[in-house]
Amino acid sequence: MKSFVTNLEAAIDGTVLPHDVIQTTHEDRPLWVRYDLDAVGRAIDPDRIAGRPPSLWRYRELLPLPDRAQPVTFGEGMTPLLQTPRLGKRIGLGNLWVKDESQLPTGSFKSRGLAMAVTMANHFGIRRMAIPTAGNAGGALAAYGARAGMEVFVFMPRDTPVINQMECVAAGSKVFLVDGLITDCGAIVKRGIEPMGWFDCSTLKEPYRLEGKKTMGLELAEQSGWQLPDVILYPTGGGTGLIGMWKAFQELRTLGWLRRDTMPRMIAVQSDGCAPIPRAFEAGDRFAKPWENARTCASGLRVPAAVGDFMILDAIRESGGVAVAVPEELIAGAMVRAIAEEGISLCPEAAACVLASERLLRDGRIKPNERVVLFNTGAATKYVETVPLNLPVIDDPTAVDYATLAL
Repeated sequence: MKSFVTNLEAAIDGTVLPHDVIQTTHEDRPLWVRYDLDAVGRAIDPDRIAGRPPSLWRYRELLPLPDRAQPVTFGEGMTPLLQTPRLGKRIGLGNLWVKDESQLPTGSFKSRGLAMAVTMANHFGIRRMAIPTAGNAGGALAAYGARAGMEVFVFMPRDTPVINQMECVAAGSKVFLVDGLITDCGAIVKRGIEPMGWFDCSTLKEPYRLEGKKTMGLELAEQSGWQLPDVILYPTGGGTGLIGMWKAFQELRTLGWLRRDTMPRMIAVQSDGCAPIPRAFEAGDRFAKPWENARTCASGLRVPAAVGDFMILDAIRESGGVAVAVPEELIAGAMVRAIAEEGISLCPEAAACVLASERLLRDGRIKPNERVVLFNTGAATKYVETVPLNLPVIDDPTAVDYATLAL
């Protein structure tokens, strides 16, 4: 199948770069993948896509997969878009949906980006990869790297959820715990590029994870009948998914596939324990200052400095959206209540979005009748430390006091 990639483009200044060689960043800032969208429109249409297998690779013409290249894959993509009437009623939203990324092969939305990054690394002959991670990205790279027969090095903060540590070890990666934050892990990876000869697969340090994450937007559009929602609530750490979706929507509008021209308002959600993006948004800044003493139980949100900060803030403002910080102390409770209401395995990052929706509804920035989509970026079972368990114990199974069980 033909590739429609024309070039790479520096996000910071528009510099055009070739796409047929290994690229990382330009001026230490991310790159866009650009396509011949006129040619894509002549080659494919939504009706033909609908007949393809239900994975993210159904959108191959809008992905950077080279001619004749085979993806490194576990069959990722086409996660369900679930209506949530009880959760919506409690919040006050009559049309609330959850895009449930917890059902991807590695239990989080990171499957999308790392499937694409590893596929492209494999194409370019890279055999050793390294990543700094708050948890889920490391697990995804470990799995996809193993699938491709690569050597993978993972660096994660010492207090990263134990499930994430285990899945990296189980996939055969070399895993190191770091006394520090993801930024400290990133510094280790960057300094090791020359002596270790690995490829730095940090968020937005190569152009292809973004294209994998873009498929969240492509799927959402297709599942919604090519009519985008009014509002998207997105838990934002490095922000690759928010940036990627906004890119997808722009490409779909250029292709003329959208049934209405109105674009969704993109809502970036962080914890007030690590909120560089809301702070920059409220100050009117294009670049975010690093957050000091970052802390949150939603490990995916604990990114004190995002290399794509200006891309996140540009997308929010272009869409008419906002960036919101929610109280850290409320996230775990919101997670438990939301799971109990709908049964969906919501992660704490998604719970932060639940809190944000309540606040924005009170403030009038979301209307009760608008169609709102909340992204659940990972499975609750990956965050066993988030919810303390104080379970009652039945000491004598033959003498149960049933009258007290429902109390």
